[in-house]
Amino acid sequence: MSDTTESRPKAQPEVTQEMIDLYDEYTHLTLDRRRFFDHLTKVAGGTAAAYTLLPLLESNYAQAAILPEDDGRVVAETITFAGADGDLSGYLARPAAAPGKLPAVLVIHENRGLNPHIQDVTRRIALEGFVALGVDFLSPAGGTPDDQDKAREMIRALDPAATVNNGVAAVSFLAGHEASTGKVGSIGFCWGGAMSNQMAVNAPDIAASVAYYGRQPSAEQATTIKVPLLLHYAGNDERINAGIPDFKAALDSIKADYQIYIYGGVNHAFNNDTNAARYNKAAAEQAWQRTIFFLKTHLS
Repeated sequence: MSDTTESRPKAQPEVTQEMIDLYDEYTHLTLDRRRFFDHLTKVAGGTAAAYTLLPLLESNYAQAAILPEDDGRVVAETITFAGADGDLSGYLARPAAAPGKLPAVLVIHENRGLNPHIQDVTRRIALEGFVALGVDFLSPAGGTPDDQDKAREMIRALDPAATVNNGVAAVSFLAGHEASTGKVGSIGFCWGGAMSNQMAVNAPDIAASVAYYGRQPSAEQATTIKVPLLLHYAGNDERINAGIPDFKAALDSIKADYQIYIYGGVNHAFNNDTNAARYNKAAAEQAWQRTIFFLKTHLS
């Protein structure tokens, strides 16, 4: 009798929370790529498994176009405008059929710069009825490179005070733009979430601020905030969430207008739909609905 038993294909390795935490350490703290991959190899059980998992942990910008660049409902262009100390590059988008002036939103990228994903987010915000500007905060260093690791290195090398001043200049630019009503909000993700919090602290022309899993300002800075805040956090993001209690206490001390949402069981960068391991569709959609409602409420 012939043997008809078929060998089963090996199961694909699964991304675990330990791997996600390891990737977060690599992308935000001091772990370099070689040591990250060495650790990933050990956790995954071998080099082949690590190479299989790596594309799931890293962002794939080929998947960025939720709202394609050629979507006729939005007009988008790359512009140059005056920063605090030199020109900045930005990606400006607005509805194609806007009936008049619109409120404006500054879109602040993650620690990978103004990449296709953030450009797509900028278009999505424009489609909701805003003049949206995604600023390349790496402009002073020559602009966002294609290499994600290089972009992170460049972000770390930026002068914090000068970068905040460039954000303030971008808010002022939007407030005075011919298509804008003068009401400006900010939204940022990861590194950009921290920057959006800094806009609430430092930008005189800001009217509202949204931060996705962003590092909190100091308690002293927080007590100067006078604009409404919407703060999204990931339940599994222990690194960033450690700063919530002090931030909340400072805001409560001045009776600030703020909303905090912590999305249970999801990871840092849960909004980034180009990252298979960390993106969470349910949390991202709920946070987005809250974000658009918040911006429309406070910028109208």
